[in-house]
Amino acid sequence: MGEIIIQDKKRAQKSPKKPSMRRRNILIELGTEELPPKVLKKLGEAFSNKFYSGLQTAGLLSEASAYQFYATPRRLAVWVSGVAPRQLDGVEERKGPALQAAYDDKGQPTKAALGFARSCQVDVSELTVAETEKGAWLVFQKPVPGLGLSEVVGQCLGDSIKQLPIPKRMRWGDSNIEFVRPVHWLLGLYGSDILACEVLGLKASRMTMGHRFHANKFITIPSADRYASTLKTSGFVMVDYQIRKETIEKQILRLADKANARVVIDPKLLDLVTGLVEWPQAILGEFDPRFLKVPSEVLISSMSDHQKYFHLVDETGSLLPLFVTVSNIKSKSPKRVRQGNERVLRARLSDAEFFWLSDQKILLSERVDSLKNVLFHRKLGSIHDKSRRIELLADNIVKQFPGDAEGNRALVSRAAMLCKTDLVTDMVGEFPDLQGVVGRYYATNQGERKLVAQSIDDHYLPRFAGDNLPKDKVSQSLALADRIDTLLGIFGSGEIPTGDKDPYGLRRSALGVLRILIEKKLNLNVFQLLQVGLNNYQESLEKPFENYDVLCNQVLDFIFDRLKSYYQSQGFSNDEVAAVLACRPSTPLDFDHRLRALSKFFRKSKSAAQALAAANKRIANILNKSDHNKQVISTVQTVDTTLVQEGAEKRLFDHLARIDTEVNDYFDNTQYDKAFEALAALREPIDDFFDQVMVMDPNEKIRQNRFTMLRVLRTLFLGAADISLIRHEQ
Repeated sequence: MGEIIIQDKKRAQKSPKKPSMRRRNILIELGTEELPPKVLKKLGEAFSNKFYSGLQTAGLLSEASAYQFYATPRRLAVWVSGVAPRQLDGVEERKGPALQAAYDDKGQPTKAALGFARSCQVDVSELTVAETEKGAWLVFQKPVPGLGLSEVVGQCLGDSIKQLPIPKRMRWGDSNIEFVRPVHWLLGLYGSDILACEVLGLKASRMTMGHRFHANKFITIPSADRYASTLKTSGFVMVDYQIRKETIEKQILRLADKANARVVIDPKLLDLVTGLVEWPQAILGEFDPRFLKVPSEVLISSMSDHQKYFHLVDETGSLLPLFVTVSNIKSKSPKRVRQGNERVLRARLSDAEFFWLSDQKILLSERVDSLKNVLFHRKLGSIHDKSRRIELLADNIVKQFPGDAEGNRALVSRAAMLCKTDLVTDMVGEFPDLQGVVGRYYATNQGERKLVAQSIDDHYLPRFAGDNLPKDKVSQSLALADRIDTLLGIFGSGEIPTGDKDPYGLRRSALGVLRILIEKKLNLNVFQLLQVGLNNYQESLEKPFENYDVLCNQVLDFIFDRLKSYYQSQGFSNDEVAAVLACRPSTPLDFDHRLRALSKFFRKSKSAAQALAAANKRIANILNKSDHNKQVISTVQTVDTTLVQEGAEKRLFDHLARIDTEVNDYFDNTQYDKAFEALAALREPIDDFFDQVMVMDPNEKIRQNRFTMLRVLRTLFLGAADISLIRHEQ
């Protein structure tokens, strides 16, 4: 038990009877049909990481052990160094009765001891005594031999495969085995020996498959350490994902240099292409310059999204009629490969050119009624209905901006009417990722105002994390209105995001609202915007939403919850964000002012800030405890000066009275940094108060008066943030 089983007969004859404890490297490969290229790297990393962790948990690795993942379209593999051939022997321990209960006064075993020994199938004399902090106990220790590598590997492989991030698995043949793609071979080597393990109905061997076209045959791998080199020289497979990716990039750059151009390498496209090929060969192609009359975004989308080509630009960034494709074979006639790719691209660009010309025969304004036939949501009406709600809400928003409100309202009205019309064009039907971009081009060509045309595109910003934001007030109004309308509608229809599921991108929409308001410094009340947006829904729906106020607060909380991740990514702590959130600021911009002032206060005056945080926590605990114990605390917020008797109590009251108006003025003018500096003066008076004054005075009037002073103090601090939530180590 625990030995490595060798399948190679010649090697088996030379193997010693007792397994050596010499550590060797291990290689596991799953040979599959073509894996999804978009998730190939993720699958490879997850498979190797989980397999390595399994061996580590099993105790087969040393501190010097390491691992590397390999992944191509037809295989997932992992190499691990310094793997022991078997686990160390262990001891299984069972705890019995306490020693004092195990023997009587004469030293004879009690029924408890005898029963425990019987359950362990041994004599009492074979039990041992274990000393612990809680006393001595009878224990039974049984040696447990360690498992061999083959047994552990099989378990680790099975667990690794089960834990892979595969949303939908498939079956093949007549078996019940499931994986992301059919698996056809299993390679398993320990050093130069074959591992006797089995997974997904396959037994391990030392055989793998080469390139589907260049070396479509079984290839023998002599050892774990010669896996990558053997596949490269004999199988035309560049199995190392990172090396393959770097090779592709070098080939592309070399071709761009020869063409005296600059290639635009999108990291996502590079990863996708790396997941499509095993033996990359970059080829430079070209297309008819006449297609450059079509918007560059359309041409780039045709090349990158549809054909997986890299586009080239000149030194000014203008698109050139050139592209680079990456083939999976080294052809004897690369010219024919190039011509084939050029022919395919020509057909696609011809379609784009046709859409571009035919779409513009119809004005965007003439497409508005067509939006009535495009469903936004089965409970929320059409895109035409949504456009109308966007117009009403955006009008409310733009009126709150300083400047030419009337002029902007007219632009917003026009932009809102047109902002979704490109959804019914043939171009967006073919290139859905270009919605907004296509509308901007069409609106510009049709003589629409510049801000209107730009807003059709910019109201989709930000499209992803870190994306640009809409620049002008018209675009910002539309962008906010569009997202708020979606949030209210989807929440109102009961489709609230749960876990990782967010089919309507509501988290992204909420974060977009926050980014626009904060980074563009728009001091708008989100709750009021939600109320306006909900009123628009109430008027347009046959069955209005229920629980009007509940829905508004639900969406508000969802939006403000996104502030946690937004500010954590900027280096603010969870405690700081929670402290400001507790006060529920009315606008995200106000939240930003409070948070930055709070963080600056704790960095600049750390000791004072920590002391005030501790004092606030103590005040909050006293008030909460008093409420919990149903002690009557006066709701009066005025301290009775005649009841302020002790010295420390008087000093705290005097300081509080002196800075109260000053601090509240700072709050009213959002000068939170100055407010925190003023509050820092209360540190010593508060410390002295708690050191020298008993809050729970026997005299009820004095006790209630002290409660009142603490409540005034607590309310003053809550004007900016609940710093009692910040820990001392902050």
